[in-house]
Amino acid sequence: MLGGAQSGVCTGPSLERFVTVDLGLVGRVVLIAGSSRGIGRATARAFLAEGCRTAITGRDRASLDAARVELASDFGPESVMAFQGDHGRPDVITRTLDRMRERWGDLDCLVANIGSGRGKGGLDAKEADWMGAFDVNLWSGVRVVSAAVGQMLENHHGSITIVGSIVGVEGSTAPLAYSSAKAALMNYSKNLSRLVGPYNVRVNCVAPGNIFFPGGSWEKHLAERTAEVTAYIKAEVPLQRFGRPEEIADLIVFLSSDRASFITGAGIVADGGQTRSI
Repeated sequence: MLGGAQSGVCTGPSLERFVTVDLGLVGRVVLIAGSSRGIGRATARAFLAEGCRTAITGRDRASLDAARVELASDFGPESVMAFQGDHGRPDVITRTLDRMRERWGDLDCLVANIGSGRGKGGLDAKEADWMGAFDVNLWSGVRVVSAAVGQMLENHHGSITIVGSIVGVEGSTAPLAYSSAKAALMNYSKNLSRLVGPYNVRVNCVAPGNIFFPGGSWEKHLAERTAEVTAYIKAEVPLQRFGRPEEIADLIVFLSSDRASFITGAGIVADGGQTRSI
């Protein structure tokens, strides 16, 4: 972890000393919308390791319960809350925020990690496909932020991190509706940061590349088309590997911390060097 763990400062062939990075997150209240697996689950673990009180969410009861049990076992049940449901719906997110506030107080950090890359590619997508893609990949995130930002504006304090994708940064072979929605999400993040900045609320967007985790889409693709996917990663990603959820989680936690107090309106790509336009 970035905080809580020690990182070596090497001045030669031997390790001379250790330094500890304090992210200033102990006791903070965190909500991660979309956190029963993958990047969201790793982000929950990272916040908990920093001493945060962390709420996780997910639509699938089984995976959410598994995440809650694991995290509560490692960090204590008093530090974890789990809420099942579609947190792209205003009534669901409002109910979650109310319950968090009753138990822990006001929200400090929000991570909006809602989206799906599934959809028709090429020119086959119809208007309904576009509407569905925008609802999941843009509007769900907007609804979560809109429901939560009021507490932060009242308190003149807070950090919002929106999880996008590199397909919103430059051209790709991803479905048009999906990539367009992610581009809109990044623009939303940038412009929102200007509106809430005077209230000491920060907004940043993280754009991950190809992230591999059990149950994720890349696991399926790799199993079905091993040679093709392997060749693609080696050709397109300079680091020649998939990213890990923990690598994105550490970035999100840093952006949410006091160490990143002058960073807002940023769109940060974490993709092993894959994108070429920025």
